[in-house]
Amino acid sequence: MSGHSTTFSDHTTAAIREVLDGRRRGARSALLFAGPAVIASIAYMDPGNFATNIQAGAGFGYTLLWVVVLANLIAMLFQGLSAKLGIVTGRNLAELCREQFPPSVVIGMWIVSEIAAMATDLAEFLGGAIGLALLFHLPLLGGMIVTAAVTYGILLFDGRGFRPMEMIIGGLVTVIALCYLIEMFIAPVAWGSAALSSVLPRLPNAEALTIAVGIIGATVMPHAIYLHSGLTQNRAPARNENERRKLLRFSNREVVIALALAGLVNMAMVMMASAAFHAGHSDVAEIETAYHTLTPLLGAAAAGVFLVSLMASGISSSAVGTMAGQMIMQGFVGFRIPVWVRRLVTMVPAFAVIGVGANPTMALVISQVVLSFALPIPMIALVLFTRRRDIMGAFANTRLTDVAAIAGAAVILALNTVLLLQMFGVGIPGLPAA
Repeated sequence: MSGHSTTFSDHTTAAIREVLDGRRRGARSALLFAGPAVIASIAYMDPGNFATNIQAGAGFGYTLLWVVVLANLIAMLFQGLSAKLGIVTGRNLAELCREQFPPSVVIGMWIVSEIAAMATDLAEFLGGAIGLALLFHLPLLGGMIVTAAVTYGILLFDGRGFRPMEMIIGGLVTVIALCYLIEMFIAPVAWGSAALSSVLPRLPNAEALTIAVGIIGATVMPHAIYLHSGLTQNRAPARNENERRKLLRFSNREVVIALALAGLVNMAMVMMASAAFHAGHSDVAEIETAYHTLTPLLGAAAAGVFLVSLMASGISSSAVGTMAGQMIMQGFVGFRIPVWVRRLVTMVPAFAVIGVGANPTMALVISQVVLSFALPIPMIALVLFTRRRDIMGAFANTRLTDVAAIAGAAVILALNTVLLLQMFGVGIPGLPAA
C-alpha cells in the first residue's frame, strides 16, 4: 500500500519534470501542478465560514456578498505570496522565521502559532462533529469521536507522498462544491440582486459592519499562510530561474482557481441563507438552528445536503489543520511529533468544551478571537520576506504587489482590531459596544 502511494507521487514528480523540461505539454499538464492551493483553500470553507455566512445571509440578505468577494481577493494575494515563498526559497515561512529572527522572537511566534492551530482545530473539529451528529442522529460526543477517527485515517496518508493527500482533500472540496451547487438549484435565489450586491459595497447599519468585520477577519487563516509555503517548497524543486518562473505561473493559476471556487462556495452559503431565512427567519445565527429551520422551508433534501457539506468541511479542514500544526512545529523548533500525538493534543480543547457543557457556538466565537490575535504574525512576516531581494532575488515583490500586500494586511489588521475592541466592550464611534 505504501509503495503504491509513493509511486503515485513519484509518477507525478516525474511528469512535472517533463513539463519543466519542455517534453510534455497540453492542458492536462496543468493538473499535475494542482494540489497545494486546493489543500490551502479548505481553510476558506471551514465550519467557521458556515456560521458567519449563515448569519450574514439571514440578517442582511444579499447585501454583504461584496464583503465575501473582497475577502477572497485578499486571500488570493496572500496564498499566492506564500506559495511563491516556498517555490523560490525552498523553505517554508516558519523555517525562514527561525532563520531571520532572534531565538526569543521565534519561540514566541511558535507558541502563538501553536495556540492558533489549536483554536483553528477547535472550530473545524466541532463543525465536523455537529454535521455528523445531526446527519446520523448521534450525540455530539459521538460525532466528535467519529470525526477524530476519520481525520486520523486521512492523516495516515500524509506520510505516503504528497499526491494521495492532495487527491483526498480535492475530493472533499469537490463534495462541498457540489453540495452548494445543488443548494443553488433548491433555494429560490434572486440572481439579479445577488449579482448587484457582489459588486456594490453597502453597509446598511452598524450591525452589518460587525458581521462584515467577522467575515473578513476570519477569512485569511494563520495556518493556511504557513502551510501553503510548506506544500510548495519541495513538491517540484526548480533547478534554475526559468523553471521557477514556470512553477510560479502554474501556482498562481491554481491559487486563483482554487480560491475562486472557495469564494463561490462562500457566496453560495450567503445566498442560500438569504433565500431561505432572510424573509421570515432573519435571527438564524447558529448551524444547528439553520439545519432545523431549513427542513420545513426547503425540504429534507436541502437540509441533508447542507449537513453533508458541513461534515466534509469539518473533516477535511481538521485534517489540514493538523498537517499545518506539524509543519509549523518542525519549521519553528526543528522537530516533529507522531501525528497521533498532534491529533490528540489539538482535540483536547474541543472535548473539554463539550465535557463542561459549554455552548459550541460560543466556543467557535472565542476561537475566532484567538485567531484574530495570531493572524498579524504570519501576514507581516510574509510581506517582509517576499519583498526582500536578499531572500527572493529576482522574484521579490514588484512595487504594485508590495502596495497591494501592505494594503491587504492593513485592511485585515484594522478590521481585526475593530472586532477585538468590540468583543472587549470598547466603544468605537459609529459602532455599538459589544
